[in-house]
Amino acid sequence: MKKVPVKVDGRELVLSNLDKVLYPEVGFTKAEVIDYYSRIAPVLLPHLDGRPLTVKRYPNGVDGKSFFEKNAPSHTPSWVRRARLPVPGSTKDRDTIDFAVVEDLPTLVYYANLAALELHVPQWRVTKGGQAQEPDQLVFDLDPGAPATIVECCQVALLLREVLEHDGLRARPKTSGSKGMQLYADWDGRAEPSVYAKALAQLLEREHRGKIISTMTRSARTGKVLIDWSQNNPAKTTVAPYSLRARQQPTVSTPLLWTEVESCRTPDELVFTAADVLERVEEHGDLFSRA
Repeated sequence: MKKVPVKVDGRELVLSNLDKVLYPEVGFTKAEVIDYYSRIAPVLLPHLDGRPLTVKRYPNGVDGKSFFEKNAPSHTPSWVRRARLPVPGSTKDRDTIDFAVVEDLPTLVYYANLAALELHVPQWRVTKGGQAQEPDQLVFDLDPGAPATIVECCQVALLLREVLEHDGLRARPKTSGSKGMQLYADWDGRAEPSVYAKALAQLLEREHRGKIISTMTRSARTGKVLIDWSQNNPAKTTVAPYSLRARQQPTVSTPLLWTEVESCRTPDELVFTAADVLERVEEHGDLFSRA
């Protein structure tokens, strides 16, 4: 296994297997994954800042076995920030987990080198002392049931935007990087976020029964868009803006212009790869900070 020592912002790192292909269909290598995360870092890091990290690792590429990792492994460098947090009901019978908190480029590169293709974070942050704060974001995960696609998700996103605006909340759209999309809004703590989000999802389901569903029952989702309000549970995470996804191509969870949502007519219009997203950021900056 070839190893390459590098220095990133003053931190010593050892990168390995840089020529390993992680996206076989397009020949996208680990080196290219690291390059993408290094170049996207200026707009990605603010959305990871203070948020306990869950990664999905693909050591043998997207066609191989993968696993979620919440606990920072024992070999994690000492300079990587950690937050020890309680995890009631852990499936691994742990009382606490030492989460990594990605706030700088060396930490981001470290995880990219572990083939942590996907970066997932909750809707809340921790203080500098490591204490969990109240949620500062509200999120709706829009998941289409075939034959519905992201086109139908866009239609539902516009309905959600209208309801949120009525309540004084500014919605921000992004693709999931997979088949659906998400809608975010800054949260002011006016209510328990899951309760509020569930009420909105149920309201839109009642008003658009042929188009929207708010329950997880798969048999009832054919041709409809699930508004998954449960992502606001503090124990849950959502893929971060600008994170890669483990699809056949290196697609990215990509912030969108509302004009793109309004005009979407085919699913391919809202598929963006790592190269596409770097170009978009060059042109628009961080859409997720000003959408």
